[in-house]
Amino acid sequence: MNWNSYHTRGEILRSVIEVANQRRDARLPMDVEGVREKFDDELDLLAALQLKWHTRLAGRIECELSEQPMDLESAVIQAWHSTTDEMPGVRAILDRYRGGTGDARTDVAMTKAVAKEHILLAVMAGRGGTQDELAIPVGAMIEERARATYLPTVRVPAARPSLMDRIRAALAA
Repeated sequence: MNWNSYHTRGEILRSVIEVANQRRDARLPMDVEGVREKFDDELDLLAALQLKWHTRLAGRIECELSEQPMDLESAVIQAWHSTTDEMPGVRAILDRYRGGTGDARTDVAMTKAVAKEHILLAVMAGRGGTQDELAIPVGAMIEERARATYLPTVRVPAARPSLMDRIRAALAA
């Protein structure tokens, strides 16, 4: 894959995420322009969404831990909440596909992805190691707590900057 293909695939993935977060219907947005050309199949797109979720969650956990390093599990749960607020449509899609689809390849891939997410949650909460099989059920319990305490944040659209604000920003740049 050359740079242009990679870049275009990234743009399409951003569009897919935007559409998924707007719809929040747990359907994989295969109808977004360019998806069928840049992604091999539904599993390829689902894997890209899973990777984006996992990366964003890991980054959020790092941020939370830098702000409240004493209560690791609470920081991990807060990061899960923040990531879910940021990517609600993606979370809905991942939840739908993790329940079993009947497609063996997809089910195996999602089982592995969920296990890796649970390991991440447990490790970052200080309750397991990356090579520890017991980290998976511990991470699952942390995710259950995150889901049980999750209250969606209502996002208020940002006010459009005034003409003066835009001029000031342009002059500052």
